[in-house]
Amino acid sequence: MVTLSSVDLVIIVLYFAAVLGIGFYLKRFTKTGEDFFLAGREMTAWIAGLSFLAANLGSLELMGWAASAYQYGILATHWYWIGAIPAMLFLGIVMMPFYYISKTHSVPGYLKLRYGESARVFAAISFGFMTVLMSGINMYSMALIMKVVLGWDIHFSIWVSSVTVALYVGLGGLLSAIFNEVLQFVLIWLGALLISIIGLVETGGWNGMVARIHHNFPGGDYTHLWSTLGSFSDNPMGINWVGIVLGLGWVISFGYWTTDFLVVQRVISAKDLRSAKLAPIIGAAFKMCVPFIVILPGLLGLAVLLLIAAAYAGVRFCRAHAGIEIKRLNVVGAHSYNEVLPMMLVRYCGPGLLGLGITALIAGFMSGMAGNVSAFATVWTYDIYRALFRKDATDTHYVSVGRWCTILGVLVSIGTAYLVMQFASIMDYVQALFSFFIAPLFGTVLLGMLWKRATPAGGFWGLLTGTCCAISMWLWVHFDPTALRHIALSPNAKPMAENMFRALWSWIACVGVTIAVSLMTKPKSDAELNGLVYGCTVLPSEGHLALYQRPIFWAGVVAIVFLVLQVIFW
Repeated sequence: MVTLSSVDLVIIVLYFAAVLGIGFYLKRFTKTGEDFFLAGREMTAWIAGLSFLAANLGSLELMGWAASAYQYGILATHWYWIGAIPAMLFLGIVMMPFYYISKTHSVPGYLKLRYGESARVFAAISFGFMTVLMSGINMYSMALIMKVVLGWDIHFSIWVSSVTVALYVGLGGLLSAIFNEVLQFVLIWLGALLISIIGLVETGGWNGMVARIHHNFPGGDYTHLWSTLGSFSDNPMGINWVGIVLGLGWVISFGYWTTDFLVVQRVISAKDLRSAKLAPIIGAAFKMCVPFIVILPGLLGLAVLLLIAAAYAGVRFCRAHAGIEIKRLNVVGAHSYNEVLPMMLVRYCGPGLLGLGITALIAGFMSGMAGNVSAFATVWTYDIYRALFRKDATDTHYVSVGRWCTILGVLVSIGTAYLVMQFASIMDYVQALFSFFIAPLFGTVLLGMLWKRATPAGGFWGLLTGTCCAISMWLWVHFDPTALRHIALSPNAKPMAENMFRALWSWIACVGVTIAVSLMTKPKSDAELNGLVYGCTVLPSEGHLALYQRPIFWAGVVAIVFLVLQVIFW
């Protein structure tokens, strides 16, 4: 634990003043429901794209994936590359036209248009439940940073930051959240990049860091992205390429980036269809760089923290492969995986730099928290409250409900923060939630957009079956650990591997039931599906634009860079 200097305190206070000032200033521009929930649909491609990425780049990402890199090595990078880039490009080119043309306020809103009220209400309730659980993660992450770095009381840290988020999102809605997310995006990069740069200097660059990791863990490979995935036993995660490619790269990734309203909401706020299609592509370009500020600190922890801790404790580090995880936690001494990033922050940042680094982590927390809260307020107001309780209220009334929902979402999230403490790694917790709610939803939305034969009954029962299957599989393994060999195809799989396979099976169950029920029930007419499904919708042409102005061109550029990175870190 360290003490903040006056310079550090000034930096943090100025940040809180800035975000509250933005909230109060933008309140005057949020008069209607369209303004409050969708920022008036006036965002440029760059603003929407950076906000799209920043809503995902919260303290959950910063701390969670640094922890996962410390736990699983460079395999955690898959969640940023194959677990993000293809899905983001798919959203921009294939799915965004239907979200935007239908003028929906949310993903459950699209389900209402495509499948009917039953599918919308079930998806909205599931999303609301997942959102407050996710918000709790950001709260816990923030409080953990303050506890580890500064020794502050965990409850004090939670309440101060939560009240700030409730104020600026409640005042300015999505408009305030988006502008603050862009500010927070810059701060996150400035603060987090310090750890990576200084850490590489200490270890002698990338090759020096890799050499230290191999020296610390001669029995395991923590530095190769794909070459260890031919077998379950050759990598720290206990997974093979099937789980990564299909469980993560297909189901979890596409499910999150194309159907999670937390991120999709930012893109829907774009000023026109071309901007809406470009926004995820811009986000994908920046997303490829994020591992250098998130995954790299965890790898540096593998290289430097163990030797220091072992010397301090006066013990010899056991290099037996079977004992790596137990010894790593014990030697570090009462520190969990989740505390690796704040430990590295304290190690490398002095006065001034420490204030900037802590401000970056606070910004990450508030970015993720604001994203969850604004999405929760929108889905609750439009897809639950208006649909089930007040269908014909005034627009002013719905804005008021949205503001109160912001406060409610924060309060409920505070309670869920304590659930996260039961997990050794917060990302194991997050991916479990995604397998429950996001994987089945992706199957329902994908069939809805690409297959006009999908019926309202098929959509609802498929979504319900997929969700129930995922939760049932989790409970099965929880009460009977030997079931892991059936769910994850290996008795030695780690929690993350189990999550990937559970997501794959729940998606297959959802798609299978949706197809079967749809073939036995009556579909909607082509006229009813106009603007919602390929084959029934005429999409605007981009033939009048120069090649470099078309979203498909930049999607191709990003895809090529993505493939090159896979080869470099193979």
